[in-house]
Amino acid sequence: MYNSVSIANFFIDKSFYEGVEITPMKVLKLVYIAHGWHLGITQKPLINEQTEAWKYGPVVPSVYGTFKIFGKSDINKVIMSSLEVKQDFKEIQQNEEISAFLDKIWEVYKDYTGGDLSNLTHQSNTPWDVTWNKNNGSLKQGAIIPNKVIQEYYENKAKEIL
Repeated sequence: MYNSVSIANFFIDKSFYEGVEITPMKVLKLVYIAHGWHLGITQKPLINEQTEAWKYGPVVPSVYGTFKIFGKSDINKVIMSSLEVKQDFKEIQQNEEISAFLDKIWEVYKDYTGGDLSNLTHQSNTPWDVTWNKNNGSLKQGAIIPNKVIQEYYENKAKEIL
């Protein structure tokens, strides 16, 4: 498992290299989607943090907290917020298997806006929808979206395309 901010920095670095815009919402959703696909394909979490159900979809709190300073603007730098983030970022870049996996996520989703990705995560029966709406809309922001729910959803998505 990797630090969530390290995964975010991987996508931000890719965006700089390819000249693709990336906002805090976009990177937040990319980290969540990568985590979901990783759970669905390998049955192992990608990140060392739980995702939460917020009004605008699934949120990885440390990624939100780190990159919210950019507001709705494009992110213009990676943020190495700790030694762990720096070490994980380097390990991700050197690990061919995980970097190839993240490259594939980037390739599939890089042209989506943050709003587009948010809409994807809000569809009916997504892990966010199941978690957010299970209490008839009375759920408070910050409820954990269980990895088991995320894994089952992405396993089913993988079966649809294979």
